[in-house]
Amino acid sequence: MSTKIFSENAIVIWNKWEVRVLVLFSLFLQIVLIIFGNRRKYKAKNWLRICLWVAFLSADWIATVALGVLSHREAVKKTQSANPVIMVIWAPFLLVHLGGPDTITAYALEDNELWPRRLLELVVQFFVTLYVLIKSWSSAPVNFLAIPILIAGIVKFGERIWVLRSASNDEFRDSMLPQPDPGPNYAKFMDGYSAKKAEGFKISVGTITDTYTVVKRNNFPDALHEASYFFRIFKRLFADLILSFQDRENSRSFFLHTEMSYKKAFEVIEIELGFMYDLLHTKASLIHSLLGSICRFVSLSCTISTFIAFLIVDKTDYTKPDKIITLLLLVGAIVLEIYAVIVLLSSDWTMLWLSKQKKPLVDLISKANSFFQSCFGLCFLLPRNKRWSNSMAQYNLMSHCIKLKSIKGSQTKKYINKMLEKYWYKNLEPAPEGLKKIIVEQLKNASSISDIRVSKQLFAYTGDDDEAKKCILNLAQSMEVDFDETILRWHIATDLCHYNDLDNDSETIKNLICKSKLLSNYLVYLLVMCPYMLPSGIGQIRFQDTCAEAIEFIEEREYISDENKACEVLLKVNTEIPPSQIKGDRSKSVLFDACILAQSLQFLETQNNQSTEQKWERISQVWVEMLSYAASQCRWNYHARQLRQGGELLTHVWLLMAHLGITEHFQISQGHLRAKLVLT
Repeated sequence: MSTKIFSENAIVIWNKWEVRVLVLFSLFLQIVLIIFGNRRKYKAKNWLRICLWVAFLSADWIATVALGVLSHREAVKKTQSANPVIMVIWAPFLLVHLGGPDTITAYALEDNELWPRRLLELVVQFFVTLYVLIKSWSSAPVNFLAIPILIAGIVKFGERIWVLRSASNDEFRDSMLPQPDPGPNYAKFMDGYSAKKAEGFKISVGTITDTYTVVKRNNFPDALHEASYFFRIFKRLFADLILSFQDRENSRSFFLHTEMSYKKAFEVIEIELGFMYDLLHTKASLIHSLLGSICRFVSLSCTISTFIAFLIVDKTDYTKPDKIITLLLLVGAIVLEIYAVIVLLSSDWTMLWLSKQKKPLVDLISKANSFFQSCFGLCFLLPRNKRWSNSMAQYNLMSHCIKLKSIKGSQTKKYINKMLEKYWYKNLEPAPEGLKKIIVEQLKNASSISDIRVSKQLFAYTGDDDEAKKCILNLAQSMEVDFDETILRWHIATDLCHYNDLDNDSETIKNLICKSKLLSNYLVYLLVMCPYMLPSGIGQIRFQDTCAEAIEFIEEREYISDENKACEVLLKVNTEIPPSQIKGDRSKSVLFDACILAQSLQFLETQNNQSTEQKWERISQVWVEMLSYAASQCRWNYHARQLRQGGELLTHVWLLMAHLGITEHFQISQGHLRAKLVLT
């Protein structure tokens, strides 16, 4: 005898409410997506990513299941207290939901590449919706209300497919390719050359250099217009295209201008990357066009007209729950459309468009935007006008090892710890203005020599002290090993030097320590959590071996209970013999190589008449150099990938370097030349 999991009564109740629950849940997911979809551009919180990931994957699935249930005529008939006629209008609403909100069309870049699959899925769901409408069609007025909603659904999923296709790699790249340029007519030129030569003229071939206009700062009223101009050029980097000689000179002359402050430079970069996020993950490329405005007008008009008609038609034959659900769907669709318009009004795209319009229209939209911000901004319904998170993820090796020491227990506990490692040991810190200033200044200096590696200047020494020469040699060699090894050596050495200078009261030194620590922990975070953004190597193997040796060192000394004590003991270790001479090359740990590096830095400070400030200036310069090198080596698609996670400082540095001409994506030449005949 079979045992049923659910009682007959529970099954009857579910059959009665199945479609209703699915439709309402689909509406709820659309609300979540449109409210939170755009916030991930400037929020790097894990809870937001998880929430959006679940909602994005569930939204289409729930709408598809609901359409499947509606199309199953027998299942609908079993819903005894629900009239299937009013449920017919719900099918087009599900098609509208499948079109998705304006604020998120793709959760990841890979979704754009799958646009043909999405097109097939939506076409199938369109025919399922038509099947439901035709199968349940009657002369009831409610049936006719489904037609305008169906039109709105077609518009919505049409928008989504168009945007996904436009943001796919091939289409995006093709859209930025210049028109074919055959160049000067060679055959015609040679005909003229031959004719003149036959006439007896002495001919030589000269050249004419095309001139080009250099962009000046006073060409733009503000950072928004500056960013808009350069975005049209530098977005080609996100399609792995080469920029021209003129692009390089224009950008360099603009960003190297004496009036270009570090704040303005970062602001321009932030706006550009904000535009890029919108193109890759939202409907911005469509809704800010004439076609997009027409689509928005059509979908909103259809929804409002259906809402008014539903209030007028006779609904006495339908149950109260069904009338309430239909009303909720209509109101929800209208509110979501209006909310999308409000979000649109506060975007950089709209501000840019308004700057080109007449003053009465600008004043009207500005007042409307201020009103909506005051009404909805306080309750956090509207996304804030931010372009990125302005934060740096932090991951510290010593903290990691101290915490791992405290975890003792079963394999299950260790496995859970490993699964949560990305969230437990990571924290976010705001990127300080002083750090941005150092980055911009150091990159401007590097742009003059087209080289970001400044280690030779940092580690130059002309004295006679043999011990100092040895220390300088240790510092120089630490920059010549694999990049991941360099990061780990300097990361641990920075922690050890920080411990040694804990009691220093100088504000200048404290600021330098803070910036160095932030960059140190940030690059280790990239090494551990985002290794694809760094040059290829064995960074993760080196990290885990270094952690294993550090944990072994700490566990052997039970009196070590915190990071400061661990640093104190490590600095006292005798490193007279190189670790490789004792350990060989089996383990990739760099723990004691980092100790040698820290001791060398300390020796130069105490024995070679170098101040603590000079030491930390050197350390901070090394970290900016490593950050710049990492940014230049990261592929464009990995930079684009991080835009949906609040943005990365590394991506901002990469684009800033491109603007300063420090990139391989420029076609360096002397400009365009044209030949001319010279008669002598």
